[in-house]
Amino acid sequence: MNGTNDGRAAPPSHSAGDSAAPGEGELDAEEPRAPRRPPIHVLEDNTLHTRLTRELGVHYPFVSAGMAFVALPPLVIAVSEAGGIGMLGSAPEPAPFLRARLHAIREGTQRPFGVNFIVEQARAGDFTTREHIDTCIAEKVPVVAFHWGLPPSDWVRDLKAAGTKVWVQASSVEFARDALALGVDGLIAQGRQAAGHNRGTLPTLQLVRELRGLTDTLPILAAGGIADGLSAARALYHGADGVWVGTRMVASVEAYAHPGYKQRVVDGDARDSDFTTLFGPEWTGARQRVLRNRVVREWAGREARAPSNPSDSIGTTRLYPGLTGGDALYALPRFSAFVPTPDTKGDLEEMALPASGSSMARIESVLPAGQIVVEMMEGAHRLLANPYELETDTDENDRS
Repeated sequence: MNGTNDGRAAPPSHSAGDSAAPGEGELDAEEPRAPRRPPIHVLEDNTLHTRLTRELGVHYPFVSAGMAFVALPPLVIAVSEAGGIGMLGSAPEPAPFLRARLHAIREGTQRPFGVNFIVEQARAGDFTTREHIDTCIAEKVPVVAFHWGLPPSDWVRDLKAAGTKVWVQASSVEFARDALALGVDGLIAQGRQAAGHNRGTLPTLQLVRELRGLTDTLPILAAGGIADGLSAARALYHGADGVWVGTRMVASVEAYAHPGYKQRVVDGDARDSDFTTLFGPEWTGARQRVLRNRVVREWAGREARAPSNPSDSIGTTRLYPGLTGGDALYALPRFSAFVPTPDTKGDLEEMALPASGSSMARIESVLPAGQIVVEMMEGAHRLLANPYELETDTDENDRS
């Protein structure tokens, strides 16, 4: 473990059940509401303290991945209220819609949270623009994370000047060095087990150790194959300051994922995911780790020969649900990279379902996000107290 318990008092608790509309002149943010459930109680005596928890004043070194379309305000609020850090998945939402999402999050929690941005040019233009960055600065977002490409240096400089922590997701030591040269505040080590868009070739824990060799002062998060107390404890034991959890949070009550997608994650196992470049008329040629459904199996090894007729549709969805002007139907082209949500109509066997096999091997049911946070962290706490079984990293994490 990194650091010791510093006795920091817990941030004040706020109810995630109430939300109000943004002020006049703002977009309405009528976010989908999760069913009311008993409150999740953070076990303060067992708080795990690391560089991450000390810097941001949170109970647990747990960060939910900022998954586009899936990680909307209800999931962000639930994770932050449970003592972790919820991350909003912004892409490909325009900046005015981002502002409405941020207002909805602020109505649900006063605890730290963040926004995850993709740095890349897609068919419709840049996923992230200067307007997105200025919105985060104006709204005083505590954490901003960047994925895929490196952000411009002025984005990093201006966010840091405004008091925002800037993290970069790195899938290699070389990329991490370039990120550190920009002056970032933390690194997310994306191992090859991680779901979604992923360039990683090293196992997660190996990458954590290698990135730790680059810096002994900045927080490093482990991403890929983290889905229970054992995998979280192992990551912390091997040098991570926290965990970045994606696939496990897809199978949460608050995740805005299609119910059939959630069930496939629960039913999946270690060998049920694979890398492919099949998906993406919207973002061509980007490698993803996805659940191995029918379309992935059909085109395995032949992705470059997949037909690309933009008139072929596999269903419809709504890209920006709950926002005024954002509820228009979007026709999903064949091999679309957009993940299915409750608004999606069509055959899920033809769609991209980001998932980590090593995480699916550890998932048994759909649970409230707060319960996932607390159970994973309390399980990790117990294992770290007697870490004899954490020394090895040869488990399900290296088999997918």
